[in-house]
Amino acid sequence: MEISTKLNKVTINGNIKSINDFQNIKTTIDAIVTKEKSITINIIDSLSMTSSAIGYFNKLILKDKINIRMNIGNHQLIELLEDLNLKKLFKVQKA
Repeated sequence: MEISTKLNKVTINGNIKSINDFQNIKTTIDAIVTKEKSITINIIDSLSMTSSAIGYFNKLILKDKINIRMNIGNHQLIELLEDLNLKKLFKVQKA
């Protein structure tokens, strides 16, 4: 997995599959939310997302009041978030 940022936009290439991937995402986003209250996350081609990442995004939205919008390229991941009733909360759009 590779992660890059530009202002309040985070782009993730590759599968989000390990705890190390989650740690990289968390470290990156934690640095952004110190300055920004709105973040766009572009998940280009990941098939899935770790439960720790899902929990972290929930915490950011519900507890920290961060506005998150996700642009997701893989239909399977969109379906997963829809099955978990998180599509609306994460403001998921097809990339």
